Amino acid sequence: MFFDGGSPAGPCPDLNCAKRKSMGYKKNALSSHRDGITRRRFVQGMAAASVVAGLDLRAWPALARDSAIRQQVLRGNHFELAIEEAAVNYTGRSRIATAVNGSVPGPQLRWREGDTVTIAVANHLRSPTSIHWHGVRLPAPMDGVPGLSYAGIAPGETFVYRFPVLQSGTYWYHSHSRFQEQTGHYGPLIIEPAGADPIQYDRDYVVMLSDWTDENPETVFANLKRQSDYYNFHQRTVGTFISDARKNGFRPTLSERLRWGAMNMSPTDILDVSGATYTYLMNGAPPAANWTGLFKAGERVRMRFINGSSMSIFDVRIPGLPMTVVQADGNDLEPVTIDEFRISVAETYDVVVSPQAGRAYTIFAQAEDRTGYACGTLAPEPGMTAPIPPMDPRPQLTMVDMGMGAMSAMTETKMDGHSAAAPIATPSMNLPGMTDMPGMDMGGAAQSETPPMRPVAAPHGSQTGVSGDFGATPFPQPNPNTPLAPAPAITASARPPTPIALRLGPEIDNVAQSPSERLGDPGIGLMDNGRRVLTYAGLRARYRGADPRPPEREIELHLTGNMERFIWGFNGHKFSDAEPLRLRLGERVRIILVNDTMMAHPIHLHGLWSELENGQGDRRPYKHTINVKPGERLSYLVSADTPGRWAYHCHLLYHMESGMFREVIVA
Repeated sequence: MFFDGGSPAGPCPDLNCAKRKSMGYKKNALSSHRDGITRRRFVQGMAAASVVAGLDLRAWPALARDSAIRQQVLRGNHFELAIEEAAVNYTGRSRIATAVNGSVPGPQLRWREGDTVTIAVANHLRSPTSIHWHGVRLPAPMDGVPGLSYAGIAPGETFVYRFPVLQSGTYWYHSHSRFQEQTGHYGPLIIEPAGADPIQYDRDYVVMLSDWTDENPETVFANLKRQSDYYNFHQRTVGTFISDARKNGFRPTLSERLRWGAMNMSPTDILDVSGATYTYLMNGAPPAANWTGLFKAGERVRMRFINGSSMSIFDVRIPGLPMTVVQADGNDLEPVTIDEFRISVAETYDVVVSPQAGRAYTIFAQAEDRTGYACGTLAPEPGMTAPIPPMDPRPQLTMVDMGMGAMSAMTETKMDGHSAAAPIATPSMNLPGMTDMPGMDMGGAAQSETPPMRPVAAPHGSQTGVSGDFGATPFPQPNPNTPLAPAPAITASARPPTPIALRLGPEIDNVAQSPSERLGDPGIGLMDNGRRVLTYAGLRARYRGADPRPPEREIELHLTGNMERFIWGFNGHKFSDAEPLRLRLGERVRIILVNDTMMAHPIHLHGLWSELENGQGDRRPYKHTINVKPGERLSYLVSADTPGRWAYHCHLLYHMESGMFREVIVA
């Protein structure tokens, strides 16, 4: 379904607005009153979660505290899932959610690498639904995107997914039908390796983060379309001007305000949807419900963090307990010990912790804009708690975030200590594709949409198991047993993209003049905070990838938008106006992303791995979702080894529905 130029995320081509509004949502009397939303936030801290259908409402709080600790886990190779309405209460008010097997999140699915799984999904809703297996390599008809890979699942029907499991790691699943993901249709997916797990641990917990609103998501979307900063209650005022002038001087403060005013933008616009309407959940429990994972002192506890939210980026830490990051997006990493990490929408990070003392620890995940948090507890005994730390100061964007370059930002007063010129100590960067392209106007470039016809030479005696053209069948996930093949004899450099000019207009309100590589920057609000913070530059794959070929061509895509109109797209075009991006089966390409907007965008390419070029050579981390900071330019390699029609989009749900979506055809 296409809505306002958005993505085919709707359930089926004939779904209309009336049907979307009959999905079981109850009308929220607070949806048009901001003061009502504030009152709802007041009761959030006292309310316990409950996701129980058909039970006495008076029993929900006690049941919720118990169910928040127990998670339904389904193992094997055949699964039956029911998509249905369920009553929930996160704020003291009953609402209707889209649940999987009666729960939000849905049950934890446990698969095993090498098995063939079948999942029978029954739709008990009054509108079509779907399930996308996020980050899973599979045939395109099983990917679960209505309008691309299949028609979706009609009301009253059952669709059976069936495919071989070719990988291991931490993933998740969610609806790709309109706003069902926002209303609870998501769940964790863990794939156990076929052999011994190289990650040693004694206990294993999934920590799934998400955001919930009592408002109908259609109302949230309409509010954003009418006023993009509708949920931002932290605008700068005359009072903050006086305060800044006293601290930084009148002229620098006035100059800085005038620069932002000339762009008609606000440095306080961090996340589009905030804690003004969101309640942040950990494994389906709001903060007061205190989800708890138990441990014994000295154990190695594996924690699989999944950001299953619709619009919220989280900064995660466990005060007093260092975390060793061992996996990102399902792929093993060289272990790196940190105190905090940022997890964007749809990303996953596995960490190992070793609590030594007989005390409780708080798992603290604050929203990037500091308007709320999710939290839980690690404890040796049930019922124990630990202090919840105060949220960090609310950050503000800088001129670097607007793509004005580091030199420009060095002259500007930082309101949050966010230094763009001095990233934390990380491996040196030497990224291909990071130099300015000749002939570009204000940094703009478009992709070369026609794949080269030059065949790729297949190495003789290849041990990769691929037949025919090298790379024309799926490469294995990097692992200790991945066979490596010699690189084919391709001496020509990658064919660069065709430069174009991006100009301001109805779909573009900013073009980055000096986009920069920011992989060593942990993100706005995290620089110089006194903690060791993970960066993309610090991600080093534990194993080399199986495809050693250099790219044949480069595809440059600009992430663009108009905040006032709440329109988002690639290269200044929303989905309804864009042609598919075509890759030849077996082709190796470099994708360059340039973020011309003031928002971070977690970009997800379905069906194919994205090998982030972060200076780690042949140990590039494999990811399925890459968070692109404001004003950032980065690149990654893609092997087009699986044919089909694939979705390619920003994983901020309302951005995707507003046009930041492309179709990728591999043939």
